Amino acid sequence: TDEIMQQEIRPLVAVDIIEQLHRQFAILSGGRGKDGAPIITFPEFAGFSEIPDDDFLNVVTYLTSIPSLEAASIGFIIIIDRRRDKWSAVKASLTRIAGAFPGNLQLVFVLRPSRFIQRAIADIGIKLYRDDFKMKVPIIMLNSVSDLHGYIDKSQLTRELGGTLEYGHSQWIHHRTAIENFAMTVKTTAQMLQTFGTDLAETELPNDVQCTEELLSSHTDHHSKLKDELKLAVKQGATLLTCIREPVTRSANSKLSPDELENVATVERLLAQLDETEKAFDQFWTKHHLKLEQCLQLRHFEHDFREVKLTLDNLMETQAGFADIGDSVTRVENLLKEQKHLEEKGQEPLEKAQSLALHGEQLIQNNHYAVDSIRPKCVELRRICDDFTNETKKKYDILGKSLELHKQLDKASQWCEAGIYLLASQAVDKCQSQEGAETALVEIEKFLVTAKEHQLSNPKEFYNQFDMILTPEIKANAQRIVQKLEDVQEMFDKRQVSLKKLAAKQTRPVQPVAPHPESSPKRASPKITRPAA
Repeated sequence: TDEIMQQEIRPLVAVDIIEQLHRQFAILSGGRGKDGAPIITFPEFAGFSEIPDDDFLNVVTYLTSIPSLEAASIGFIIIIDRRRDKWSAVKASLTRIAGAFPGNLQLVFVLRPSRFIQRAIADIGIKLYRDDFKMKVPIIMLNSVSDLHGYIDKSQLTRELGGTLEYGHSQWIHHRTAIENFAMTVKTTAQMLQTFGTDLAETELPNDVQCTEELLSSHTDHHSKLKDELKLAVKQGATLLTCIREPVTRSANSKLSPDELENVATVERLLAQLDETEKAFDQFWTKHHLKLEQCLQLRHFEHDFREVKLTLDNLMETQAGFADIGDSVTRVENLLKEQKHLEEKGQEPLEKAQSLALHGEQLIQNNHYAVDSIRPKCVELRRICDDFTNETKKKYDILGKSLELHKQLDKASQWCEAGIYLLASQAVDKCQSQEGAETALVEIEKFLVTAKEHQLSNPKEFYNQFDMILTPEIKANAQRIVQKLEDVQEMFDKRQVSLKKLAAKQTRPVQPVAPHPESSPKRASPKITRPAA
């Protein structure tokens, strides 16, 4: 039912009545009256009375629909050429036109039969039957085309009517079908664009990269095909315009008839409509295509963000597992190597994260529609990078101090061992003499100088410097070594006291004594003896 109603509502087009038009029992030559009224001519047609009513009505309805509303509102001029016919044909023509003409009539011209008897009958008949024709417009009976020229300029009449207006019926049909085909093409193209635009507007954006790429590709392909259709339509209109203007192009003296000028205006209007439609479509497509591209950028960004964040989270988890600060120089050095390896391992993910954050900020600067989704992810990426970098620096600082601590403890321990060895190597018998005691004191003083070189002169200060990074085990070891330092220092202090006493004892002066009387056979004069060195 809907299809039938649409067919009834749809205006007639040339292709619907092409056979009836080709019979040429009525034509719209393009000529106009002095006031611009369109002229419809009914040429001599032997079987006019045999034309079915529907065919007649369709052709006349179609012809009256062609001129502009402005021209049609003036009223149509009808020219009925029955010069070779009989009065009965004139009567039949007037009756049919009066009963079925769908337009606004202004004037009717009848070229009466040329034969004398039929002309006389026509004169009597028109007087008798004028009221029967039910026409409220003048019916002017003419004897010849010369009479017609008194009412209508020859330039608006075809050669058949003694005029100079160029008219070819086949070409006229061709132009009408071409114009109507082009109008249909414009309408169909506009509908296609509108349908596609509606589909685009209602399309939900996908949530993953692959579906977004497929949608972008599909829409782009469809857009390209529609653009090709538009190009073809524009080319069709331009070709049609050239065909309509061809007489003027061919000859400078030629002029287009008012109907042909209206045809030109119609095609130009359709081309302008097509151009406006294309511009509106391009504007809409630009926005939609940008949104699809931004959607694809967002899906790539989100995909890369998930991958980078997973890698960074694993790095942070691995780094968090590096809680050991080492219990020896060797262990700390190994931990530093592991930390260095982790840092190198994290270099690429960190660079990717920084690059991705920069890319996200560029998307924001380019007015991406998903700013609220992108910005937090950029902040999160930079935060994790900063956390990893800061935590790495903190680990290096702690391990650096731990390494310094253990090296100092090792040096302190080695110093203690060397001190104990030095004390043990000083033979007691050699220290009994002044020279031996002084030599031993010099050795001890030289050795104690090395304590200052190794910054071990204040063990408690040394211990307090590293207190914050000490584990209970290392504290115990440090305390043991510090105690050992104090013990060794005490041993040195005691040894120094003992040696100084020995040295002082050996330098005390010896009182001179007289030799025993029995020791010498002769008395000698007393002599003073020097004490031993």
